[in-house]
Parts: sequence; C-alpha cells; structure tokens
Amino acid sequence: MLPYATAAEAEAAVGRGLTWAEAAWFRYSASIPDYCLYCHNVPILLLVYTLAPLPLALLELRRHLPLPHKLQPGVRHPPAAFLRCYAATARVLLLAVGPVQLASFPAVRAVGIRTGLPLPSAGETAAQVAVYLLVEDYLGYWIHRLLHTPWAYHHIHRVHHEFTAPMGYAAPYAHWAEILILGFPAFAGPAIVPCHMTTFWLWFVLRHLEAIHIHSGFKLPFDPTKYIPLYGGVEYHDYHHFVGGHSQSNFSSVFTFCDYIYGTDRGYRYHKASLSKLKEMAGNHVEKGDENGFGNGKQD
Repeated sequence: MLPYATAAEAEAAVGRGLTWAEAAWFRYSASIPDYCLYCHNVPILLLVYTLAPLPLALLELRRHLPLPHKLQPGVRHPPAAFLRCYAATARVLLLAVGPVQLASFPAVRAVGIRTGLPLPSAGETAAQVAVYLLVEDYLGYWIHRLLHTPWAYHHIHRVHHEFTAPMGYAAPYAHWAEILILGFPAFAGPAIVPCHMTTFWLWFVLRHLEAIHIHSGFKLPFDPTKYIPLYGGVEYHDYHHFVGGHSQSNFSSVFTFCDYIYGTDRGYRYHKASLSKLKEMAGNHVEKGDENGFGNGKQD
C-alpha cells in the first residue's frame, strides 16, 4: 500500500510530477495492500495461460484446414486432449501454485521487491528481465537435466512428456512437484536483483508466454523471436519432445548456450545436418513436415 493519501503527496515525495504510468499505478495501488498486489500473480498467469494458446488451438481444431507450419503435421490433437490438458494444468496452478504464491509473500518482501513510487524506467526493467532470463535459463537447464535422470523422469517429468507433439496448453502441463521445482529458478533472478512489483508481474508473464511459444508446435514464418540471439525457439524444443523420455538433448528452455557448452545439443545438430544433407540429395523435394525432421514416427 502506498504511503501517500493524494497524488500531490506522491509528487512531493518523488520530487517531480508523476508520469502517466505512475499516476495510473497510484490510482490503482494506493489503497491495495502489498500482499494483495503480490497475489495478482495467480489470476494474471491463469489468464495468460487461458488466452495465449487459444488462437493456434482453434486453428488446429479446424480439421478441414491444412497446417503447413505445424512441426508434426501428422499429429492433430482432438478437442478432448485440449480440454484434458487445460483442466489438469488449471487444477495444478490453482491447487499447487496458488497456495505457494499466497504463502511466499514474506520471501518476496525479504528480498526487496517494492510496490512504491517511482516506477522503474524502461531501461531498468529491460535490464532486470534480461538478468532474470539468463539466471532462470542456466538454473532451469540443470534442473531439466536432473528431471531426465531415471528416477526423476519416471516419478515426475514423464507427465510433461505425455505430449510428444506439444501444444501451447501443454507448456505448464506437468506433475505438481515439477511445477513447484521449476518455480525456484524463476524466482532466483528477482531474489538476486530485486525489482518493482510491476516488473515482477511482467517477468512471470513473459516467461509464461515464452514457455507457451516453444510448446506451440508451430514454426510460423513471421515469428519475431527468430531475431533474438541464441534463442532456441519452437523447433528446438519440439525436437526435445519428439525424441521423448530418452532425450538427452535440448534441455535449455530459452537460450541455447548451455546445451552448446555442455554438449547436450549434439543429437539435435546431427539431426539437422542429416536433414540438410537428405534435402540436398533429394533436390529440395521434401514433403512439408519432413523438412523439419518431425514425421509421424518417433526417433532417438
């Protein structure tokens, strides 16, 4: 809750006039306790999870339409699969993530995440989110590798790999323990570099959108993420799901440098090189779907 009764008091404390964003934040948050602001995370993430995958899901459900940009065109999920995936994930988000979020506010306050004025600049926000992406990607890489060890895969991670041809709604589809475990690297960045609550919300929204993106199953030609240096993307992660539980490749969730440094992208690079060679030998007359290497059958 902001310690100012009026906008004039806020301007006096800041030492200048409020920007339009700061004025809007003042109007919204002045009378809301910090705990309630933090709890916004749960409905925000549930809203993003509900709406962001919807356009491609509706496209895939139109059975009479061809899907030229789908990486595994031989697999088209029926409506029951989408409903089952959404219901299971929403249940985990509400019953597992929700209570943890509600109980973790003391940790958020302890690391210094603030709600007051002034708001961070665009540059500060971008720099902090960049740090969070790097921290989460590195820690998430090792946790993902551990989840592919025999015990962890059999008891926890196999749930996420039920979808060998992923879709956006399958991004957070996982065992409740995995969801909680992967929350640690996501929170590590803000714990190391504390931020404003608005940046905290933005970080989790962007990370959630990125997870939905790489699980979408569609390699769209107008995808702007292809201009992000070292970004893995849809095809990179789709290969990880396509190979399945025995996959020892492409563990990174955002960038590719950990897989490259530790040699866990060799299978993928060999796969892509083999496809390029086959394509060249075939005179570039490769059917759509096979050009990405994701046909109807699985491979190791």
